Amino acid sequence: MIIAAAQFPSVPGEIAANATRMAGLIAEAAERGAGLVVFAELALTHYDLPLIAADPTGLAVLPDDPRLAPIREACRAAGVAAVVNGPGRGAGDGAKPTIASFVYGPDGSLLTRYDKRHLAETESAVFAPGTEHGRFTLGGIRFALATCFDNSFPEVPERAAADGCRVYLSSAFHSEGERVAQYSELARTYGLHVLLANGIGTGSPGPAAGLSGCWLPSGERVGAAAEGPGGDGAELVLSDVRDAITLMADPAVAAVPVRECGEPLVDVRIAAPGLLVGDVEGEAPVEGEGGAFAQLREGVVRRLLAAQEALPDGLRLRFVEGYRPPALQRHYFTRYGNGLRAAHPDWDDARIQRAASRFVSPPEIAPHSAGGAVDLTLVTADGAEVDMGTPIDASPEESGGACYTSAPGLTPTARANRRILAAALRGAGLVNYPTEWWHWSYGDRYWALATGAEHALYGPRELGGAETAAWAEGGISAPGGDGTGGGSGVKATADAGVER
Repeated sequence: MIIAAAQFPSVPGEIAANATRMAGLIAEAAERGAGLVVFAELALTHYDLPLIAADPTGLAVLPDDPRLAPIREACRAAGVAAVVNGPGRGAGDGAKPTIASFVYGPDGSLLTRYDKRHLAETESAVFAPGTEHGRFTLGGIRFALATCFDNSFPEVPERAAADGCRVYLSSAFHSEGERVAQYSELARTYGLHVLLANGIGTGSPGPAAGLSGCWLPSGERVGAAAEGPGGDGAELVLSDVRDAITLMADPAVAAVPVRECGEPLVDVRIAAPGLLVGDVEGEAPVEGEGGAFAQLREGVVRRLLAAQEALPDGLRLRFVEGYRPPALQRHYFTRYGNGLRAAHPDWDDARIQRAASRFVSPPEIAPHSAGGAVDLTLVTADGAEVDMGTPIDASPEESGGACYTSAPGLTPTARANRRILAAALRGAGLVNYPTEWWHWSYGDRYWALATGAEHALYGPRELGGAETAAWAEGGISAPGGDGTGGGSGVKATADAGVER
């Protein structure tokens, strides 16, 4: 995923105008491949404490405030998330506002709200402190939120790292370049990717330093915006954080408990004739599976039908592979790992396991073997392929990393098509394995980790002979409630020396 810090001069007190400017920056960041945009502290109103104190009711907002509609719509239109900071309305009549970060997801809905926990003395006269830690998961990455003075307390990044966060997002209004430089040490000390969206212009503390930027876990700075308070222009600083993705080999995935719901596997060809089933052009049939590839949990099939209904006119889903027998999953994982080992004889077993899991799930937690994962693509109404950037099942090696869902360097058409696919599937309740744009799941361990569910619904299954009997007549309708219904293991394709 590419993340972006947006630096621009807010207009004091003009929430609607600032929201419109933010919407434009979200659209621009999307065109440059970003999946998340972060704005500076109090960017909605500008950092002007006397101005906010004079009208705390009029200048404090809730996430659904009509003045923020351009931001929500820009996120939906571009399929991009945004962290928007401003005065947040407090709970109850007469309550002080907070310095709030609203995190809007790629569909424009609220993912989380974080209220600044540590207030400077001048801020305490206007705002109330928050009590909760800011956390959210997006694109397989766990993010931590902090706001300006929060970063003066070492326990904030320390707790973020302990909570499994790998990217640390700070919205701030730092007035000194020395404060900005401290983010390098923060990144290095806690092993975090760090992004700072800092203010510009002159606020009540004085002129802001600008210098929004990004730091690697090594402490190296990899991007910086202009310094100083002057200028009318806006800047975006981008950073690639794909190495922060939680992979299938991560212990956090295996640690998710499974409470098998007993839902049957069904044959998509019988249960959902409205779905196009078949290999993409040039692909051989899935080896060694017979008809097993067309099996899925019933809840996943219902969600695929709902996703297809949500697609724009002229597009439909093409189902390529669902269930994969555990023995075949072990074969794929071993084969791909052996190919990596041959290509990289200096890698130890742990590194091989992690690298292999970018593309093939470890057999013990494989979502395909639970019947909860599906490999699919977009096609036209008459079945013609559309540009998705890479062939389905292109490995990281052979695609140069373009198989990652939010890979940089995609053509505008491929990026748009991936976002169309993602919007439909995400809206139906599935989650993506971010190293493979074609891989989506519901009910498995990776789905549970990504959504915060207490447990997975599906565990590994051996295919039974009568799995489809109850569903062969009448098909399956799209979901209408919270029915039960799987993360990723994909079949290995060729990379250096690996036979498909």
